[in-house]
Amino acid sequence: MFNNISISNINSKWLLGGWLGVMAVLVAFSVGMHARVSTSAFLLALGMAPPIVFMLMRAGAPAPTVAEILHSASAKDGRS
Repeated sequence: MFNNISISNINSKWLLGGWLGVMAVLVAFSVGMHARVSTSAFLLALGMAPPIVFMLMRAGAPAPTVAEILHSASAKDGRS
């Protein structure tokens, strides 16, 4: 039944939405337990850090390939 599930098949929007849903439940539970507002805000900030980092990394330039790293066009000693 779950033979074809892998990380590469998961849509990033679905993953982000699931993360936000979990965070909403966690903060609602914190407020329901009469935690201080600072504690709930800290939980929210702590939980929002990974998706923000994920989105910043995704928006950046693509990582260089191994071939580009090993055979760079501008070598340090002037060779090419």
